[in-house]
Amino acid sequence: LQVFDDEGKDVTPRPLFHPDPSTAVPQQGKLWAAAASFEDAGSAFPSSFPLQQTAGGNAKQKRSCLLSSSNFSDVQMRQEEIEEELTEEDLDRRVDIYLTETETLWILEMAPVVVSTESEEAARVLERNRIYVDMCKTRPGNDHFVENMVQTINGAAKNKEVQCDRTIMEDKGTTVTSWDLYDAFNVSEGEHPSKAEGTRATAGMHEEKECQSEAILTSENFQRDLFFMERILMENIFQPKLAAYRQLPILTDPNVPSDTSGTAAAMENAKEEGHEKEKEAKEEQKEAFIHPSILADLNKTPEEMVPPRLEQLWSYQCDLTRGHSVSSMAWSKANPDLLAVGYGAFGFKEQKEGLACCWSLKNPMWPERVFRCEHGVTALDFSMANPNLLAVGMYNGFVAIYDVQSCKDTVLLDSSDSLNKHTGPVWQLRWVEQDRGTAGGGRKERLISISADGRVTEWFVQKRLDCTDLMKIKRTGSEKKELPSEKERRSETQISQQAAGMCFDFHPKDTNLYLAGTEEGHIHKCSCSGKEQFLETYRGHKGPVYKVAWHPFSTDMFLSCSADRSVILWHQESPTPLLTFTSTPAFVLDIMWSPKSALVFAAANESRVEIWDLSVSLFSPPISCSASPRGRFTSVLFATNTDCLLVGDSQGGVGVLELQNLPAPSNT
Repeated sequence: LQVFDDEGKDVTPRPLFHPDPSTAVPQQGKLWAAAASFEDAGSAFPSSFPLQQTAGGNAKQKRSCLLSSSNFSDVQMRQEEIEEELTEEDLDRRVDIYLTETETLWILEMAPVVVSTESEEAARVLERNRIYVDMCKTRPGNDHFVENMVQTINGAAKNKEVQCDRTIMEDKGTTVTSWDLYDAFNVSEGEHPSKAEGTRATAGMHEEKECQSEAILTSENFQRDLFFMERILMENIFQPKLAAYRQLPILTDPNVPSDTSGTAAAMENAKEEGHEKEKEAKEEQKEAFIHPSILADLNKTPEEMVPPRLEQLWSYQCDLTRGHSVSSMAWSKANPDLLAVGYGAFGFKEQKEGLACCWSLKNPMWPERVFRCEHGVTALDFSMANPNLLAVGMYNGFVAIYDVQSCKDTVLLDSSDSLNKHTGPVWQLRWVEQDRGTAGGGRKERLISISADGRVTEWFVQKRLDCTDLMKIKRTGSEKKELPSEKERRSETQISQQAAGMCFDFHPKDTNLYLAGTEEGHIHKCSCSGKEQFLETYRGHKGPVYKVAWHPFSTDMFLSCSADRSVILWHQESPTPLLTFTSTPAFVLDIMWSPKSALVFAAANESRVEIWDLSVSLFSPPISCSASPRGRFTSVLFATNTDCLLVGDSQGGVGVLELQNLPAPSNT
């Protein structure tokens, strides 16, 4: 046989095995010979009998064995003979080919522990399992169950006896009269030393119990539980006042209907009495401190005709703060219920240790945090970028930063090691945003302070506090014309002296501009870019300027208060005052614009706190509240989320006053 490819090349496979001619060749059966010849003859007709496609691997193996043995040479030798013997009938005859499997070779056999439910053995295995389960259930008393015991060697037992003295028990009794008890109680220690020892032993037991009690009281878990219990009690006690502060309805106890009805009736009676008193004292109230224009509209209902007033809800004060003067107040930027209050005296002879306390609405009777300072606190403010940081300025010129999240009162950073620290009292301190237009986490802050040494300083909060001066405030003369000789005498002293800085306030929109009030009564508009020259100087006060405040809505206007007993309204484009407000002959120590109304501001002088409404009157405050005879007001602060005003006094109290019956706020 020869096999040719499509190009005519001979690709007949060559046998690898050459049989020995001397070996006898077994004769093939007729069936295999015919099959082999038929396969060879049918190679020219691959589509007629696809033997290799229908046959399995074993058929191929048999064929390869058939052709690769000596029979292959025999087929070649008898090719012509087979071709001659086959006829057309043989070619058309059907040939049957049988395929059989070879013997399976087992390399690894592992008996399975499970049987498929579809197998033949499944029924038998299930029956065996059922028989075993039944046998286990009937195990006690079953004949098929046999229990065998194995004998083991036990250790020798030992008995150990201990001899001791016999315990002797006796019963004794005695009769005691009342005088025996009296004599035993009043006997001296010298007559009965054994009783004195017993008393000392009893005292020792008491001391141990006291130590245990002290350990319990100082434990962290007990302190935390007391903290939450105290807050719950305070909220229950101050619920009506806290509800009024937040402008929420007052809750009543549904379990006590009698008290509720009595309380409601009492409130109705109080309302009726209040209306009667208001009608009777209408003329007196007009003449006293309520401006007549508020009650001018006669078409209003009796409820609408109730005049505006200040009602005190509670006061932040405790034994720790009593006797300290409130110097400054600041709300937390992140938590509107957290208030920081600084306590320190303003006079040199009145100086003592200062305090910085953090008060919460959840406990108006005791501060959440108390930071003790060696010197009086004169200014403080919360950070907005890091709400847990509280900056504190002191009378000796130091600046300190505390962490209100920490329960410890240690200083986080201070300016004691700074070479450029202030040498005079820090009268005001504030965190100022560098770019108010930046939102989210990109917002940055800088800490600014002003001191009596005449410097406006920016502090860098790093591993330690260090600073640089934004402005050194120099003394400026008045605009009055002076003689040449007077100018010559004063020129030398004015060049070397600096004016003490009292207050400052940055522009609401342009943080590069700020106002600085001085002790000589002048207000300077300055820029952070220029350190040597004022942009503008506003002259109008005749005493130290205690506070300046930009208008939150009309950013071209600002207020100032002074020791000359006046409050002045300015326009930044005009060096002369627009309006001057004077009500009482007392120093005006603090002012603040209302965050809700463009025409309302509060002022605190030594004798009373005043609420000015420019839409009502330009000559007298519509609402005022007098201070106690023993104290004076020192600072004011509006609440950010409610109609309340906080007023600090010289006795260490911060009164929370509710503004009632105010007209609708105006922001125009």
